[in-house]
Parts: sequence; structure tokens; C-alpha cells
Amino acid sequence: MRGSVVNKTDKAPGPTEEDKVKKQEPPPGRRLTILPLVAIMLTARLFRPLSQLPGKTLSLCDREKGTRRMQLLYSAFPVPVSLRTYSDEVTPVGSKAVLVTGCDSGFGFSLAKHLHSRGFLVFAGCLMKDKGNDGVKELDSLKSDRLRTVQLNVCKSEEVDKVVEIVRSSLEDPEKGMWGLVNNAGISTFGEVEFTSMETYKEVAEVNLWGTVRMTKSFLPLIRRAKGRIVNISSMLGRMANPARSPYCITKFGVEAFSDCLRYEMYPLGVKVSVVEPGNFIAATSLYSPERIQAIANKMWEELPEVVRKDYGRKYFDEKIAKMETYCNSGSTDTSPVIKAVTHALTSATPYTRYHPMDYYWWLRMQIMTHLPGAVSDRIYIH
Repeated sequence: MRGSVVNKTDKAPGPTEEDKVKKQEPPPGRRLTILPLVAIMLTARLFRPLSQLPGKTLSLCDREKGTRRMQLLYSAFPVPVSLRTYSDEVTPVGSKAVLVTGCDSGFGFSLAKHLHSRGFLVFAGCLMKDKGNDGVKELDSLKSDRLRTVQLNVCKSEEVDKVVEIVRSSLEDPEKGMWGLVNNAGISTFGEVEFTSMETYKEVAEVNLWGTVRMTKSFLPLIRRAKGRIVNISSMLGRMANPARSPYCITKFGVEAFSDCLRYEMYPLGVKVSVVEPGNFIAATSLYSPERIQAIANKMWEELPEVVRKDYGRKYFDEKIAKMETYCNSGSTDTSPVIKAVTHALTSATPYTRYHPMDYYWWLRMQIMTHLPGAVSDRIYIH
């Protein structure tokens, strides 16, 4: 090139010792990959003798004790198996706009307030805004020009389309798009397959699965322009099935598959897609009160076909309802792990594909059920 001088005898400086160390150091989030693998192999080894005993059946108590013992064993590892570091955030947040669905209560309500406190322009989609829900009133009471509640039923295309226009008209430059969409709205129910009506299956799917798809398709043009983020709230029951929860599991498994397909498609376009899989937070989200459980149970029993009522009997039915009541009184009341996971997915330069905000017992159980052969995990948790 004209005007340039190149000294062929000069050599680029070689890598320093510090550079070599950095190069050898695995990226964050992958450093501990070997530990879960060792843990899973050890689990298989521990339970293999039990699974090979002819006619051997593990009681529910034995299964839970076994998992708890493994939990104690793995807690002795020098580094926690599921450790992750939430760092490398995008700063500043600036005027980035985020829409969160299902903000009347639970995760959505807490998340809307938290993201607002972090500086985001937050659109809080609320199912009950038109009816003056308490959660809506509290969000509106903040009287901030960076937090706006909007009426949003994710099952109704006309309401979704209206919110798209509200968001678009509120952006400083719509051509630059919207930064984030958090698909949080969801409902839950319980009941064994023969106890659950087709109407219930469809109702849960319409909100949890098709609502997620509908919202995503409607907002993707804005998200693509911003090369932004989509965060879908799934569940640990989107990775491992559970008796009496098939309507919920089906929809969350669907959300997982949809998110994976979308992530592959959006990768070359610069949009990052993450899935958050909360553990048991029933106590925190107030999904089930004792009154609601009983109301669902009574309606379910009344609508059962006579042959099902006769074959199972009321005693069996009531025992299943009692188990559900016990489960619904359990779980963490602290939603901060979920809020932290969603915030990282929205702000990190390198967000994770999946987040697992759950206590260690459920994390370990999920690894067992998703990584071990079905015959082994079935022996532990079913037989």
C-alpha cells in the first residue's frame, strides 16, 4: 500500500503468560461440566444394584431418602455441581423496553417491579387490569413513566395486537425495535389422565403454550430489529414428567421445544432465546389455595364418567387430592432466584440457554430423570 512502511524483520509480540492462562481457562458456565457428569455416573452406580434385584420395589420413602442421600453426598464436592456465575452484564440498560406477561401476581408482578428498578422501560401485561386487580393497582401506584400496565389476555389475538401497537407507539424509535419479551403468563391444574377433561387440557394449553407462541410471533419483528431477547418461563416439569400433572407438563414440554426451535432460527439474526425452569415455587406464587384445590377436586369428581368413578373409587380419588394438597403447601416462598435468572437472561452479553432456579434436591432429581436410562429413573421414582 502507498504511504505505508512495513519492516519485515519486525515480529508481532508473542503471547504473554497471562494470555496463555486466559486461553487455557474454559469459558464461564462450562468449567464445571465434568462435575455433573461424574455425579450422574456415580448415581447410576449407586442405584444399579437396586435396579437389578429381581422383584425389588423401592417405596416412596426409599426413593426420597435415596435422593436426599445423594444430595448430601454431592454437597461434599469441593465445588457445587450446579454453580453458575451471573456476570458479564450489558450496561447501561438505558431506555431498553421489555414486555412481561402475567404481571397480576407471582413472578410477573415481582419481575415488573425489579426490571423497572434496574432502569428498563417496562410494559406489564395484566389479565385483570380492566377489573382493577390489586397487583395492577400497586404497579400503577408507582406512577412512573417507565412502568406501564396494559390489559393483556395472551389467549386473545385482538388484545395482543392492541398491545403491540401500544408498545410500538411508545418507543422512541420503533425501527430500532424492542429489547425484550418475557413470556411468563401461565396457569396450572392437577389430575390424573382419566380424571382430567379434554376442556381442561385445552384450557391450560391455550394459555401456557399457544399464548407463548402467539405473543412471540406478534413481537418478533420488534425484537429482531433490536437483536434483543426472548425469555420463556417453563418449569422443571417441562423437563421431567410427574403423575397427576399431565396438562401442565405437556404445555411446558411444548414451551421447551418451541424455545429450542426458535433459538436455532434466531441465532443468525442476533436474537438470543433463553428458557427459565423454576422448581417448586407454589407457595410463592399462590397458584393453589386449599379452597381452590377442593373446588377443582369437587368439579372433577362430579364430571367423571361413571365407569371411572366406579373403577377407581372415591377413596383412591381423595388420596390423590390429599397428596396434591401436601405438595401445594410446600416449595420456596422466595422468588428472587427466578427474578435473578430472568434478569441475567435479559442483560448478559452471553445469556444461558437454560436457567434452573430450584433447590438442590429438585436439580438433582431433574438430572437423574433426564440423564439416566428410563429403567433406572423409573425404578427410583415410579416402581
